[in-house]
Amino acid sequence: MTEKAQIGVTGLAVMGRNLARNFARHGHTVAVHNRSYGRTKELVEEFGHEGTFLPAESAEDFVASLERPRRVVIMVKAGKPTDAVIEEFAPLLEPGDMIIDAGNAHFADTRRREASLKERGLHFVGTGVSGGEEGALHGPSIMPGGSKESYESLGPLLEDIAAKVDGEPCCVHVGPDGAGHFVKMVHNGIEYADMQLIAEAYDLLRQAGGHSPAEIADVFSSWNEGRLGSYLIEITAEVLKQVDAGTGKPFVDIVVDQAEQKGTGRWTVQSALDLGVPVSGIAEAVFARALSGGADVRRAAAGKLPGPAAQTGAGGADLRADVEQALFASKIVAYAQGFQQIQAASAEYGWEIDPGAMAKIWRDGCIIRAKFLDYIKQAYDKDANLQTLLVDDYFLDAVSGAQEAWRRVVALAAQQGIPAPGFASALAYYDGLRAQRLPAALIQGQRDFFGAHTYQRIDKDGSFHTMWGAERNEVGA
Repeated sequence: MTEKAQIGVTGLAVMGRNLARNFARHGHTVAVHNRSYGRTKELVEEFGHEGTFLPAESAEDFVASLERPRRVVIMVKAGKPTDAVIEEFAPLLEPGDMIIDAGNAHFADTRRREASLKERGLHFVGTGVSGGEEGALHGPSIMPGGSKESYESLGPLLEDIAAKVDGEPCCVHVGPDGAGHFVKMVHNGIEYADMQLIAEAYDLLRQAGGHSPAEIADVFSSWNEGRLGSYLIEITAEVLKQVDAGTGKPFVDIVVDQAEQKGTGRWTVQSALDLGVPVSGIAEAVFARALSGGADVRRAAAGKLPGPAAQTGAGGADLRADVEQALFASKIVAYAQGFQQIQAASAEYGWEIDPGAMAKIWRDGCIIRAKFLDYIKQAYDKDANLQTLLVDDYFLDAVSGAQEAWRRVVALAAQQGIPAPGFASALAYYDGLRAQRLPAALIQGQRDFFGAHTYQRIDKDGSFHTMWGAERNEVGA
């Protein structure tokens, strides 16, 4: 009897290859396929000793080597390439089979594909996978969407290869259709914010504190032992320790200061705008990357725009402690905004996402893994309908304790001319939430004046309009 594979992977670039190896290392027979057979052959020749691979030259042979229900993982570029691969394989599959898109697809595309394939009797499982190439090989955080029925068959395999925390897999069925890719998108948006805040902390310690990259590396290493402990803090210390072999200069000083992006951060902000959720921290991080990449504009402005020169030692002896407080408080705001966006989308699309479960599967394997995700999980375990993480006892105590230092850091950055949009926007968001009354009342008056858009009153129900061009009497709308 011909051996059959439990799962197949098509698209054997680094991520696809490592996922296939991960499945094989866990004892699963894996069918492997690539548009160019040479890459398939290389995988088997180099890593065949790690498990059982069934290489296939054609899509037909690949599908034929899979047991029913067939589980086809596609690892290709998002957009048209994904659609092309789906159209290549869907006609070869039978009702009940599933196609698993483990790339960074836009959740709206995933919803469209899931609906289309459902009409053909096929399951489409949009699956977020975080952890990069190392995570894919050693244990990623996995966020599958799709139907509950598909997860019953696919879930055990994904849970097997996922990262583990206290024996629990960092994988859970997120929700139907595009829920998995949506959560991965927001994960990446939070990642953007986290990285921007860390970069601002470094910049303040260097410019206002006068510390060298090596000294700041030691600061981040010490922070990694405390409440800020996380993968991003850990690797920041490693990057700052690095010395360029060719010049002897700190590595961070020989890298061009233009941060690139692949789009998931922008998608997060665009989605938040559609949902009406203020993810200002994520947006500032996206815009900061865009500003850094505007080399021509920066060159034109750098020599002409006046401003203060940062003064070494301006932050005083407590700068390191102040920055740690500001970083932690701003990080909490970024996560609070991301989780609010997930909750809003869940309500909008009927996904019934468990936010505590998302915190749980992000504790390892993914880029934003951090110690304080345990506290996020606990917060949602206590109150699944928590309006914002900022009012949970743990996080409320943290931001309350950071108040004075947080404000000092934002003020220092402004006074010294050091751009800190992440810290500043996080504090502004916090102050906006806690304000008893916002100036939005004036904006409503302006809107009613020029566009008769109406307004509501604090003392009676209904909508109203003032006849601004006449006697300014108020009428019901």
